[in-house]
Amino acid sequence: MAKLALGHHREATDPGGLRAVVAELLLTFLFVFSGVGSAMAAGNLPTSFLLLVFLLISIKIDIVVLASPPAHALLVAVMVSAGLHVSGGHINPAVTLGLAAGGHITLFRSALYAAAQLLGSSLACLLLVALTGGEEAVPVHAPAPGVGAARAVAMEAVLTFSLLFAVYATVVDRRRAVGALGPLLVGLVVGANILAGGPYSGASMNPARSFGPALAAGEWADHWIYWVGPLIGGPLAGLVYEGLFMGPPGHEPLPRNDGDF
Repeated sequence: MAKLALGHHREATDPGGLRAVVAELLLTFLFVFSGVGSAMAAGNLPTSFLLLVFLLISIKIDIVVLASPPAHALLVAVMVSAGLHVSGGHINPAVTLGLAAGGHITLFRSALYAAAQLLGSSLACLLLVALTGGEEAVPVHAPAPGVGAARAVAMEAVLTFSLLFAVYATVVDRRRAVGALGPLLVGLVVGANILAGGPYSGASMNPARSFGPALAAGEWADHWIYWVGPLIGGPLAGLVYEGLFMGPPGHEPLPRNDGDF
């Protein structure tokens, strides 16, 4: 198992390190701007969508719940692909800490990444408020009615564990067989997790994704949930994958004969 690496303050002035930090800021800004923006726009559809909305309401499907999974799945896939060879395309402090737990990034650079991610998310949400004239409420993550804090934390931890497990299996592990499909598969896991956990905890899986909207809306009541849950699930997934799955191949397919079926 890889050990935690503390890093050095020189990483803050290294050109490659600076480029990676700026990339995380920009990628997180774009991710949150489009993700939060799509959620805001879903509640203000044009007239041409009224029939669709009526049909969705008639079968009790929330239009925001319907729009959020594919929007975030596509955004994650694109942003991870865009930043993979610059910063790793983390766009998420839980991903950063999960990779640090496996020894794939230093703790010092992790702190720089997290600061950049939080700044990018904040700028995105503040810009959305400015561009919409404050007429559209910024959606803030919060547990659904009847879902207690402990259950919401557990849900976020499990969903983030799933996300980081997918990151390790499809992007980090050198033995992966998926190649360039890794970011797309990670995005699909995000979409599936939003479908699974969205109606309960909101399925943030990303402290930065929750921080920007909370800052712009000034709503902090349940914000801590979206730090505690992901920051438990992310590092735990890193430790589990590094400890149990990373290493030389342990399984080889059995040889096939012409008579096999």
